[in-house]
Amino acid sequence: MRKESRQMSAEWALKVFDKAPYIMVSMASADGNPYGLPLSLVRTDEKTFWFHCANEGKKLDILKDNPRVFLSAVTRCRPLRGPKDGSFTLEFQSATAVGIVEIVEDEDTKIEALKAICLRFLPHQMEGFEEAVSRSIHRTTVVKITLTEPPVGKRKQYDANGEEMKYGRME
Repeated sequence: MRKESRQMSAEWALKVFDKAPYIMVSMASADGNPYGLPLSLVRTDEKTFWFHCANEGKKLDILKDNPRVFLSAVTRCRPLRGPKDGSFTLEFQSATAVGIVEIVEDEDTKIEALKAICLRFLPHQMEGFEEAVSRSIHRTTVVKITLTEPPVGKRKQYDANGEEMKYGRME
């Protein structure tokens, strides 16, 4: 990281992932071409993320050939004029991580992952979960992402006095 003064902890980075409405998942095909998609992921522990998709498609084809992925998320992104010098800048909170994917075959694990996804994105609609899963489990693929190294967080943020909050300083 070029500006180490903006680096935040792995724990902080995980919170950014939790707050992001979607996470960019980047991958590379067997011939090296890049491919990335914003996906609705849920995290269930310090190393495990989940998403679901259709049973076929370009994303799954690429992941079967090369299961390595790069995750990135940005929250609290806000362009502004620098409080001290009037420069044009951007406040942000970001997180990145590297992981490996696994296509989930076990039905009980699939259901638990889908439940975690629904609890994150539709917690007030859970009364329809069982019916929806029974209707669509056969046409749904669940993908597990296991981080292979700790995530990295980065932030540019100013306090109430216009001072940039460096070296992990919290509000």
